[in-house]
Amino acid sequence: MNQIKSLEGLFEAFNRLTVLVVGDVMIDSYLWGKSTRISPEAPVPIVNVIKREKRLGGAANVALNVQAMGATPLLCSVIGADQDGADYVRLMEEKGLSAEGIVQSPERVTTIKHRIIAGAQQLLRVDSEIEHNLAGHEERHLEERYLQLLGKADVVIFEDYDKGVFSEQNIRRFLQLANERGIPSVVDPKKKNFLSYIGCTLFKPNLKELKEGLKVEFPDENLPAFEAAVNSLQQRLQVQQVLVTLSERGVFVADGEDKTYIGAHRRAISDVSGAGDTVISIAALCMALRTSKEFMAGLSNLGGGLVCEQVGVVPVNKERLFEEAAHIRLFERNEYRVVK
Repeated sequence: MNQIKSLEGLFEAFNRLTVLVVGDVMIDSYLWGKSTRISPEAPVPIVNVIKREKRLGGAANVALNVQAMGATPLLCSVIGADQDGADYVRLMEEKGLSAEGIVQSPERVTTIKHRIIAGAQQLLRVDSEIEHNLAGHEERHLEERYLQLLGKADVVIFEDYDKGVFSEQNIRRFLQLANERGIPSVVDPKKKNFLSYIGCTLFKPNLKELKEGLKVEFPDENLPAFEAAVNSLQQRLQVQQVLVTLSERGVFVADGEDKTYIGAHRRAISDVSGAGDTVISIAALCMALRTSKEFMAGLSNLGGGLVCEQVGVVPVNKERLFEEAAHIRLFERNEYRVVK
């Protein structure tokens, strides 16, 4: 067992990691403009276009966050054999991401989310997508790609957006394959498959997803009810660690019986889009390095807050994250070890 003795050493260790990200990918499309008047045809603003932009989104944004932290992401998903799919592959190439784990199917469309933004305000979002499960042959191709990449991975992220890539069957199979190889699995869930990730290493819902997934309701400030829900989740999924993001109230992490609340840091919030992608990316890297749960939750919390200061879905800035973690002496608060 080697001990990482500094925050610098830990951030350097991120550079040696390989992360397999499997899940729903998409394109985030932005139309940036200026709005100074209301349409005479309907009570809606008129936006004069200044700039158009397409970015990798969904599980691909998680891969970009992994890359931004210095690690190597391997992306595994199914997209359409359409023009948006071609754009998606081109965007991957531009970002230096390998497309070896991407299956293109003529029976699906590539998910794209069009956002119309005037100034710093998002006015409208238009989605193009299908959400039904993969066909049998698509699942087989996906598993082939997953197996090809799994042997290279230090950790696997399951990034579920309820767009059809995951089913109860392939979730069980993918987790089994990771567990057999001793590779930690980190899950960012959505509603449909919420209780299917039995035996994962770390489960990371937000508070809304926790309530919807367990079909429970309680006031956000009712901590006993919240902790009871987390405990129920741990038992039903047979998972040791649960990390719950609590928006402006920070994060909560449970490890067996141990419970830790970490408050949010004061930010000038511009856009919360993509914050969960940053949190899961950093949490996965910390899981791969076997850091303490407190450090994992604290660094993930910092990173998620940082991206909220930017408009649109953007990956975390590693240098700024390091500076903030150093400023609050996050590393010195606990002992962190890594098994190599």
